[in-house]
Amino acid sequence: MRTPKELRSARRPRRHRCWGHLLAAPLWPMHGANLGTLLRTCDAVGACLVVPPWGWVDEAVARGNTLRHPACVHRTGDPLRWLASERAAGSRILGVELADEAVRLADLPAARRRTVMVLGHEQTGIPPEALDLLDGAVEIPMVGTGASLNVAVAGSLVLYRLAGLL
Repeated sequence: MRTPKELRSARRPRRHRCWGHLLAAPLWPMHGANLGTLLRTCDAVGACLVVPPWGWVDEAVARGNTLRHPACVHRTGDPLRWLASERAAGSRILGVELADEAVRLADLPAARRRTVMVLGHEQTGIPPEALDLLDGAVEIPMVGTGASLNVAVAGSLVLYRLAGLL
């Protein structure tokens, strides 16, 4: 077993550049605190965070960012237009959503090409007009009484799986 010091020394000493391979896109966020948490997960797995252009989102990301170095954050224009352009460019668009054809998290393979993981609003999910832009959906099984996990937790679970780290 490695010591904490050995584990820390194995981590990269500075921020990664934008690899553009894995993007976490909470395009309809509800709670700002979750964005900073999701940003820390993006850094941990080598992903980028993509956020909508609303002013409060920038403030929330800045407030929740506890990383020592600047993180990879992309800002979109209109979320639907951005998703359509990503899909047209060949990105795999994967929604974290309950759907008939959803893949269970445990069965989700690691991303082999540029993949955008889309997260919806914590109460209403991904808007119906965006569902048509998805190439697939991921379901996180739950046995409790809650309707869903928060955006940071759900996104983190799926990001680790897509990055091939789980």
